[in-house]
Amino acid sequence: MVQSMPARSRSNPLALAVLTCLFEKPMHPYEMAQTMRSRAKHESVKLNYGSLYGVVEGLEKRGLIRARETTREGRRPQRTVYEITNDGEVELNEWMAEMVSVPVKEYLRFEAALSFLPALPPDEVPELLRQRCAALEVLIDQMEAAIDGSLKRGLARLFFIEDDYKVALMRRELEFARDLADEIDGGTISGLDMWRSWYLDAATPAPDDAPDPPTDDDGDTPR
Repeated sequence: MVQSMPARSRSNPLALAVLTCLFEKPMHPYEMAQTMRSRAKHESVKLNYGSLYGVVEGLEKRGLIRARETTREGRRPQRTVYEITNDGEVELNEWMAEMVSVPVKEYLRFEAALSFLPALPPDEVPELLRQRCAALEVLIDQMEAAIDGSLKRGLARLFFIEDDYKVALMRRELEFARDLADEIDGGTISGLDMWRSWYLDAATPAPDDAPDPPTDDDGDTPR
């Protein structure tokens, strides 16, 4: 009976990062983590050592990587060096090709906030959007400074092209947020009257069922 390969799991970018590191050369998990951090890949992939060792164990069980040797340096604990297998190289190639070529639905916080925007009073939203714009401008300046620094150090753009992508997204988001703030402020967004009416209705006190009884000058109810 032929044993089938475990089902594919392509939901964890950290597993992709491990395969990419081992595609370059055999490494132990600590070296993988140091390599990712030195190249700022932890800005794109959530990295912590506990998760990393779990991912390495999972990839080994799936036959995508294997232990190559165990080393010890001085009094340090033993470290297992891993290498990518042929199946691992095939998986890496297919996974990367899929990620580059196929758009998928990603659940973004700002998108969720926009979908529930009427939960905020309409007069408050433009200022909140402009606060976001100010924060985005700072982030864009920081990212562009980091990109310029990398180029001046002679690092090829290929190895930090994700930073260009982040800047492009932030610039588009900045433009969108500014336009939306202006649209709400200018009263040109459709549905604004309904949106405002919800808050006007909520701010208007409900009339009493019956008027208060009249009182005399002393505040007593006349008999």
